Amino acid sequence: MNNNIKQRIEKIRRGEVPEGYKKTKIGIVPEEWEELRFKNIFKRLTRKNTEGNKNVLTISAQYGLINQESFFNKSIASENTDNYFLLRKGEFAYNKSYSNGYPFGAFKRLEKYESGIVSPLYICFSVTKQNRCPEFYIQYFEAGKINSEIKAIAQEGARNHGLLNISVEDFFNAYIVSPHLAEQEKIAEILQTQDKVIKLQQKKIDELKRLKKAYLAKLFPKKGCNVPEIRFPGFTDAWEQRKLGEECEITMGQSPYGSTYSETPSDFILVQGNADLKDGWVFPRIWTTQKTKTAHAGDLIMSVRAPAGAIGKTAYDVVLGRGVAGINGNEFIYQTLVKMDSERYWKKLAAGSTFESVNSDVVKNVELLVPQDIDEQKKIGEYFSILDHLITLHQRKLGEEQKKKKALLQLLLTGIVRVKL
Repeated sequence: MNNNIKQRIEKIRRGEVPEGYKKTKIGIVPEEWEELRFKNIFKRLTRKNTEGNKNVLTISAQYGLINQESFFNKSIASENTDNYFLLRKGEFAYNKSYSNGYPFGAFKRLEKYESGIVSPLYICFSVTKQNRCPEFYIQYFEAGKINSEIKAIAQEGARNHGLLNISVEDFFNAYIVSPHLAEQEKIAEILQTQDKVIKLQQKKIDELKRLKKAYLAKLFPKKGCNVPEIRFPGFTDAWEQRKLGEECEITMGQSPYGSTYSETPSDFILVQGNADLKDGWVFPRIWTTQKTKTAHAGDLIMSVRAPAGAIGKTAYDVVLGRGVAGINGNEFIYQTLVKMDSERYWKKLAAGSTFESVNSDVVKNVELLVPQDIDEQKKIGEYFSILDHLITLHQRKLGEEQKKKKALLQLLLTGIVRVKL
C-alpha cells in the first residue's frame, strides 16, 4: 500500500474529505460516485407462485439461496405455497432475520437454480437499469456496506422469530452508492477472482478432510472386527479392547468461581467447553486467577457437555472447567477420539441427558480397540498427525486469503483505492 493511499485512509478516518472525494449520507466516496436511493437501482418483486413451483428456497450464509430440504434435511415451508414469491435466476432476496454473521439480515442472489420460491417474509428485488452490474452489488451486500442504512431504518424491538422491524417503503428508500458501470465491473472482477482463490483453497481443505475420514475408516477396525482393513508393514496381531481410563489418566473439570474469571492473558487459561477448541487445538478465550482441576501442555481436552465429544489438544497448561475433561493420551488416542466424535459416538451416549453430558464413569469406561504393539500406535498417530498438519497449513492459507478479500472489500467498495479502467 503506497503512502498516498495510507494518507487518504488516515484523512477519512479523521472525518476529513480528501481531494477528489465527497461526503455523503453513507460515508466519504469518490466525487463521481452517485448516491442513490435503493429504489433507483432495484425494483421490488412480488411475483406470486402461480406456476406451482416446488423449489422452496432458504438463505444460507455459505450456500446462498439453496433448496430448503437440501439445507435442513426437511421442509419447513407452509403446506400452501401459492403466496410465496417466485424468483428467477439472477434476482435477489433479502431475509430481514438477523443471524450469525448477518446482524442486519442477509442478501443473496439466486444463482444455483433457474427459479425457486421464497417466504413472503423475504423482500425480493432485481436490478432496474442496464447500466448496473449485479455482481458489484453481490459484493456490496456481502461486505455489509448497506448495514448502516438498515440499522438506521430498523425500528426498536423485533417482530416474532427475530425479524428486524423494517418496512418495505423504508427499505427501498435506503441510500446506496453507485460507481460508473465500467468501475463496477472492474471491482466485481477483482473481487470475484479473489473469491475463486478462496473457493479453491477451501476445496483443498475439504479434499484433505475427506482423505483423512477415508483412512480413519481403513486404519481402524470396523465394528465387529479386531484388525483394520489396512495396516502398516510388520504388524499382524489383533487389536485389544481396553477402557479409556486404563490407557490414560483422565481429569474431569471443575469450574473456578465466576468472580475469578478475567481477560488478562497472564492469568491461567480456562477451558470451559467446545467454544474454547478451534481446529483441533485449545484457543485461549478466557482466563482465571483460580486453579481448580488442571491439564498440562500436550494433553488432550474433550468436551463432556453440550455437546459432548469435541476433542482438541492443548499447547498450554490450562485450568479445566466442568464442561471438559483432560486426557493424558498419545496421538493414537487423540485420533481414536476424533474418529468417535465424527461418528457421533458421544452424542448417542448423551442423548438421554438433559444437557447432553457424559460423566466421569462413562468417559473412563468407554471401550476402545488398541494395537498391542506401541509402535503400531505411533505409526498410526504419526500418519494422521501429518494429515492434520497439512490441513492446518491450508486452513492458515485460507485465513490469509479471506483477510485479503476483507481488505479488498474495504478498499474497493469505498473507493479508497481506485481501479484502472
